[in-house]
Amino acid sequence: MSRTTVPAGAILLVLVAVLVRMSLGPPGLLGWYLAGWALFAAALWLTRRLPRRELAVLVVAGGVAVTATGLVAPPATSTDSYRYAWDGRVQATGVSPYDHPPVDPALAPLRDDWLFPADCATPGLSRLPEGGCTRINRPTVHTIYPPLAEGYFLLVHWLSPGGSRHKPLQLAGALLSVAVLLALCRWAGVRAAAAWAWCPAVPVEAVNNAHVDVLGVLLVVLALACRTDRGRGALLGAAAAAKLLPAIALPGALSGVLKDGVRGRRVLAVVGPAALVVALAYLPYLLASRESVVGYLFGYVAEEGYEDPSARDRYGLLRLFLPDAWAPFAAILLLALVVLHVLRRGDPGRPWSGALLVTGSLLLLFTPGYAWYALLVVALAAMDGRWEWLGVAAAGAVAYLSGPATAAYAAAALAVAACWAVRLPGRRVPDGEVTAPGPA
Repeated sequence: MSRTTVPAGAILLVLVAVLVRMSLGPPGLLGWYLAGWALFAAALWLTRRLPRRELAVLVVAGGVAVTATGLVAPPATSTDSYRYAWDGRVQATGVSPYDHPPVDPALAPLRDDWLFPADCATPGLSRLPEGGCTRINRPTVHTIYPPLAEGYFLLVHWLSPGGSRHKPLQLAGALLSVAVLLALCRWAGVRAAAAWAWCPAVPVEAVNNAHVDVLGVLLVVLALACRTDRGRGALLGAAAAAKLLPAIALPGALSGVLKDGVRGRRVLAVVGPAALVVALAYLPYLLASRESVVGYLFGYVAEEGYEDPSARDRYGLLRLFLPDAWAPFAAILLLALVVLHVLRRGDPGRPWSGALLVTGSLLLLFTPGYAWYALLVVALAAMDGRWEWLGVAAAGAVAYLSGPATAAYAAAALAVAACWAVRLPGRRVPDGEVTAPGPA
């Protein structure tokens, strides 16, 4: 056993203890979260000197232990999984989840004391227009989740024992998180996979809060590791049908497609299967639903301040330099330039690199207030070995737990820019970075 293995293992044990405390929720949640990130960074640094075999044990065993911390308590900082449970319950009765909001009297027979408690004094409950309360957020609007996510909610409901409440969704999130870990070990190597295995965002957002984003992350990882364009496109289509955000990885899959003119066949080979999978996923719900399967999507965009930046502190970095009214247009323009750069100059052999650049840039430009959006960045940073992008995930957590986080996003952007500048002269491949997919 090397001299570095013991300190790394000790740090992971402390990290597990901190994550258990985080799963229990307030008080001082932000402080615990930042402590978890500091421990995570220290553990990652020590991996640079760990022997491969010892590192593999720490990454896999430590990753499973870190993931399991999300199972120790009910969701601490998000109520989204309650909507997941409700949508699964509704579908199990043969009703489309897109047809009725939870407050609809037509669904009243499906209400129980868990999702619709009699005691409304508990914090975090949503009030119902007719009186009473529910754990489901936004109970007056239709669901926002795309079809593959809805199918996932239904599957978890079918497999869940009666009265199991939040735990099946957390267990499903844990299994998906471990699947991502194993996929990264297989295609990126165990050293790179540590960035996902020990990241505090994984047990908090993918497991404790059970966000369906982790399903999209797994599909993106499998897509970018796939060696055929058609398979890559189909998996990316499935990822977008699970959570819309993974669609932003599509330019990465098309890295370099404009390098020597437009390679139309390659574009069609990726985009065609992606579009087909999305269409096939939506088709059963289109046939079964009386209402729009888009649900509350456009209302959510407006609610989150993407139309009015000052409403929710969106476009925080751009608004440091531009008037509020210009920020959305500047964000779209800059993101389009990043996409164009990836399409023209990206490396087709490293599609995850282009996907990371586009996804990370999206989050830095739009500065969302939700930590789970960055789960995709964590996985892509692990694939690419660009650990500086993990700061984007930390900034999202600060934004979610403490409100406006322009300073945190600015620090993340500076870290990315600094590492990019350092790599410019020699183009040396840093420790932990992979150059091509292959066995660990």
